[in-house]
Amino acid sequence: MATDFKSIPMIDVAPLLAKSDDPKMAQDPDVSSVVRKLDQACRETGFFYVKGHGIPDSLLKEVKELTRKFFELPYEEKLKIKMTPATGYRGYQRLGENVTKGTPDMHEAIDITLNQLSKWLVKVQANRLKSVLAKCYREMKPGVYGALGQPMEGSNKWPANPSNFNQRMEEYISLCTDLCRKILRGIALALGGLVDELEGKIAGDPFWVMRLIGYPGVPDANGKDMPENDIGCGAHTDYGLLTLVNQDDDIPALQEPSINPSWVVRNVSGEWVWAVPIPGTFVCNIGDMLKILSNGFYESTLHRVINSSPKYRVCVAFFYETNFDAAIAPLDICKKNSDGTKNFERAVYGEHLVSKVLTNFVM
Repeated sequence: MATDFKSIPMIDVAPLLAKSDDPKMAQDPDVSSVVRKLDQACRETGFFYVKGHGIPDSLLKEVKELTRKFFELPYEEKLKIKMTPATGYRGYQRLGENVTKGTPDMHEAIDITLNQLSKWLVKVQANRLKSVLAKCYREMKPGVYGALGQPMEGSNKWPANPSNFNQRMEEYISLCTDLCRKILRGIALALGGLVDELEGKIAGDPFWVMRLIGYPGVPDANGKDMPENDIGCGAHTDYGLLTLVNQDDDIPALQEPSINPSWVVRNVSGEWVWAVPIPGTFVCNIGDMLKILSNGFYESTLHRVINSSPKYRVCVAFFYETNFDAAIAPLDICKKNSDGTKNFERAVYGEHLVSKVLTNFVM
């Protein structure tokens, strides 16, 4: 349902956050203005900048700096953990083992899980490496989701350095989780539902993923020519509800493509639209589960990542998902707005995620 967009809109969500727990928030004119903007952005681009989010700029910068310091640790320290299915897809991942649509991405990886709270996947730099990633999941206790969750289970591991990494990342995760919950309250109203329409059995106990990413500049750190495939992460859509990207302020790398006619959203001119970094903001995009819930009114827009700058860059991406075992289908209000037509079949988020994990890693 999106358009031939040429730029990504900016939305100040401060009025929405101020009233997000007010039962009468839908009646507030300032909230209604934000809701209209969210609706327009989700329909037309699937991407928007978020300002007025309330997360301190100092913390946005600190998590990127901690990420950078972690990737600067000696390479040998990052080779001690090998990713296997038995570890819940955590551990060291070699160059080319992460695959997007059949094409190896130019990065290596290490999976790390956080004690009590999360699971981390840390992708590290090596020779001819294009990107460095750290990916974390909300912790899942063994057996809680039966066979569905088994591939994501594993033991906790934690980096010793930087020493305050755990504390600051957990604080950041908590703030991002709360921000996404509040933005989704606005989106629920935009879809014509109740303010808590996307909570409860849909996302009352949301799963989440956080990915720490580093992209060496061009040419790479060793001064060699880059490999033929120089895309840090190939074109893809995100799996869940919302993604918040906190990227380096001076080096854009998140690229949102015009989509060929097989996709719902496309740019008629075939141009790529850059998500230019704007200090103090997040780049936010919607994922596959929200597309299904909206019955296709909202689009999970295809995007990819490229760093054509000579500078090394990092970004921190937070993915807010549904409940892990949620069965997702178009909302009744969205089917009603489609003359009763159901454009998507039911999908279980955990099955969707696990299917991606099992096909994205080559062991």
